[in-house]
Amino acid sequence: MRRCLQLAKLRAGHVAPNPMVGAVLVYQNTIIGEGYHQQHGQAHAEVNCINSVSEAHKSLIEKSTLYVSLEPCAHHGKTPPCADLIIKNNIPNVVIACRDVYAEVDGKGIQKLQQVGINIITGILEKEALELNKRFFTFHTKKCPYIILKWAQSNDAKIAELNFSAVKITNDTTNRLVHQWRSQEAAILVGTNTALHDNPKLTTRFWEGKNPVRLVIDRQLKLPASLHLFDGSVKTIVFNQIKEGQENGIMFYKLDVDENIIPGLLNALYQLNIQSVLVEGGAILLQSFIDQHCWDEARVIINEELNIGDGIKAPLLKNNRLIDTQKIGVDLISTYQPE
Repeated sequence: MRRCLQLAKLRAGHVAPNPMVGAVLVYQNTIIGEGYHQQHGQAHAEVNCINSVSEAHKSLIEKSTLYVSLEPCAHHGKTPPCADLIIKNNIPNVVIACRDVYAEVDGKGIQKLQQVGINIITGILEKEALELNKRFFTFHTKKCPYIILKWAQSNDAKIAELNFSAVKITNDTTNRLVHQWRSQEAAILVGTNTALHDNPKLTTRFWEGKNPVRLVIDRQLKLPASLHLFDGSVKTIVFNQIKEGQENGIMFYKLDVDENIIPGLLNALYQLNIQSVLVEGGAILLQSFIDQHCWDEARVIINEELNIGDGIKAPLLKNNRLIDTQKIGVDLISTYQPE
């Protein structure tokens, strides 16, 4: 099962909105086939695993045990049901890390296999499997995306000068790590001030990987069209209170909300099938997510040798617990979860 999880991770950031899944076929403690879901819309892990078995070992399939990190699907989506493939190949034993919470599956795959007499074992490395697909499970159980807050601050807890002028806080290696983070999420979000003063591209140009969907809040549509966000190079959605539709390659999504935009925004993201969002600023937007307890993870980068003095205060986390730290040069990266 650990091998299944290793395989599944190989395509992090490439299979959403599907979950990452790995599968291993074992005959008498020897792996004879393995596979993983490689791209949304393409073959699932079980298919790739069974197809990887050599001709010399094909006869062993019906005497083997299939290990899979998530319950096999039982419905027709972009691909046929994996449960049917398992039954077709007469695999007698299936070991599953965790059940799939997606409504079209949710126990139906296990039931289908059990009905034909296949021996099922579940719950093996379940905690690790749930952690692997935390974005997928959060999206389908809470009906909102998995929210990751991220910011960089000086040692004296400032994120910018008072006049919003740019300050280089993180080093080049940390910047590449941040771009790797971007490649792993479905979307990236900034507020109006960050878009205006920083003019960010919000791409993965320092890391090989897909660009997330760019999201920006611009209630009154005051942001100039000359910003990098509106260059048409990456899918971009503007959440506002004025108009809807497509214009010059940009999607405008109207939110009918009062001062508190977060609930409406999260609902819109769910309707848009966006499973995870990296919130990169600014301070007011990040603090809004914190104050309303609408976050699942926070990654805070502190340059321990930089002091800005008078400047814009960094967001303040509340009711959190530290789960990981990493040091890159003078940058201390801390990861938190809500208490």
